[in-house]
Amino acid sequence: MPMPATHSPARRQSAATAVLALLVGMPAFAAEFAYVPNQASGTISVIDTARDEVVRTLHGEGKLGTRVRGVVVDRGDKNLFVIDAEGGKVNVIDPATDKLKKQIAVGHGPEGIGISPSGDQVAACVEDDNWVTLIDTRSLEVVKHIPVKGKNPEHCVFSPDGRWLLASNENSNDVDVIDLKAGASLGTVKSSGHPRGMAFLPGTTTAYVAAETANAADVLDVIARKMVHSIPTALRAAGATASPDGKFVYIANGGAGSVSVIDVATNKSVAEIPVGKRPWNMAVTHDGKKLYVANGRSNSVSVIDTATRKVVKEIPVGELPWGVDIP
Repeated sequence: MPMPATHSPARRQSAATAVLALLVGMPAFAAEFAYVPNQASGTISVIDTARDEVVRTLHGEGKLGTRVRGVVVDRGDKNLFVIDAEGGKVNVIDPATDKLKKQIAVGHGPEGIGISPSGDQVAACVEDDNWVTLIDTRSLEVVKHIPVKGKNPEHCVFSPDGRWLLASNENSNDVDVIDLKAGASLGTVKSSGHPRGMAFLPGTTTAYVAAETANAADVLDVIARKMVHSIPTALRAAGATASPDGKFVYIANGGAGSVSVIDVATNKSVAEIPVGKRPWNMAVTHDGKKLYVANGRSNSVSVIDTATRKVVKEIPVGELPWGVDIP
């Protein structure tokens, strides 16, 4: 279920971040926040990554719905885009004030959401309609619905250059490759089994796809539109994210309650880190030192020190956390 896009560390100086830092009583320059959508609680937990504590819980005026899923934050921390799967909407809230700014209808059964590298577009994967909805982050209007070739698109991930968009299709066991210049899917690439979370290596057109029923991570060459490797991980691979230096890929294993560490140089799993129950979607800090893992059945987020590959803290959040976004 989505991999978060990364932005410049200069964003930490944003006005909205300063307001939030003031509210939680710490210096604005030190703040880097992780946003955790709690699916069953209908809330967003805000974690201060310096203290590894929940410093605020966002409710969007109580209008986020009871099936909150993917979340991303745009440049400047002005808008937080939250999937309401039951309502078929993307809710837009101000993360500094928790005010609901807009509700954008996107279709039936949206789940994953991604933001473009430039921050100008958000893509919501809409499972029941088999399309991807593109939203302009400035006007907060739907730009286009792009039909996918597969069935039940769950995660939407932009390539680092903003040219390509991938959609992982649960029910057809493949990944759509969407050409954003053409505004259309070029077709699908077969997965080794039930693709879910995806992550691009920074600065490349190579993506790693968590293949749930294969207990593996597939390696996708987007330009060739071909799976070039399948790497064994652990039971029910579900989430994926890459380190900022592109040396490692992390795969959350929902059935094993662990995170596999893949060495990109060898395309082999070099470690398996125990976390909570049903780990799902993840995010890594901009310096690459800490990995935050949403544990759906433990109602917590595990914090992993990426150097020692050990959990250093378990942070309680809301009910059924879906993932983590660090903007």
